[in-house]
Amino acid sequence: MKKILLTGARGGIGRDCAVALAGLGHSVYATVHRQESVEELRAYAREQGVKLEVFKLDITKPQDRDLILDLDIDVLINNAAIGESGSLCEIPIANVKKNFQTNVFGTLELTQSALKKMIKKDSGRVIIISSLAGRVPIAFWGAYSMTKFSLSAAADIMHQELKMITKNVNVIVVEPGTYATGFNQRVMATKYSWIDKTSFFNKIIDKIKQKEEARFALLERKSNNSIVKKIVKAVEAEKPRLRYTAPWWQAAVAQLGRILGR
Repeated sequence: MKKILLTGARGGIGRDCAVALAGLGHSVYATVHRQESVEELRAYAREQGVKLEVFKLDITKPQDRDLILDLDIDVLINNAAIGESGSLCEIPIANVKKNFQTNVFGTLELTQSALKKMIKKDSGRVIIISSLAGRVPIAFWGAYSMTKFSLSAAADIMHQELKMITKNVNVIVVEPGTYATGFNQRVMATKYSWIDKTSFFNKIIDKIKQKEEARFALLERKSNNSIVKKIVKAVEAEKPRLRYTAPWWQAAVAQLGRILGR
């Protein structure tokens, strides 16, 4: 049994992962971004017949990140993330900074806090949930894709660094493809809060919207099972790999694109 702390567990892949791990007998701290989501997740856990220790942890706030310093965890799963969409040609830089503040800087600072104890006891595992969107950049998803590209790179770099001093502390990256959690639609909608008639793309905005909706209608997997299984494997594997991806065919397309220079 491992003691696991998972961020971004309010819904979607994070929630499903927390429930799956608790169902396998692990002790799970499932954290959420807002206080009002705490009881909601506790109630869901009771419905699923599992026990979760739920509390608020906003990874952008130092006082929240410090909460993990009092915990002795074996595995940190960095799942908390937000998304900003819109053309990089004109997206407000504040929106890009906000996306990096949560996805990259918040994740890295929480990881550094966890690694202090893990390295000291020479045991532990950090799992960073990135995205295939970081390997296959998508137009109008630049801010989000850049953060995920950064996370995949960060995981690889920390993996290389830690190998120089220990064989017992691992950093792993999990790159999900497209799943029907509602996250994609929320990210798509962010750009419409600031795009107006002055936008370079104002004349084709309806076409962009239709194309995005059609893409996700085609690609989104209805069940999160395939990626949850990969995360569980990353937690439980005796000798974990650096990278896990799912669905397999989306990962294969991403890898083929890289080989072909796309």
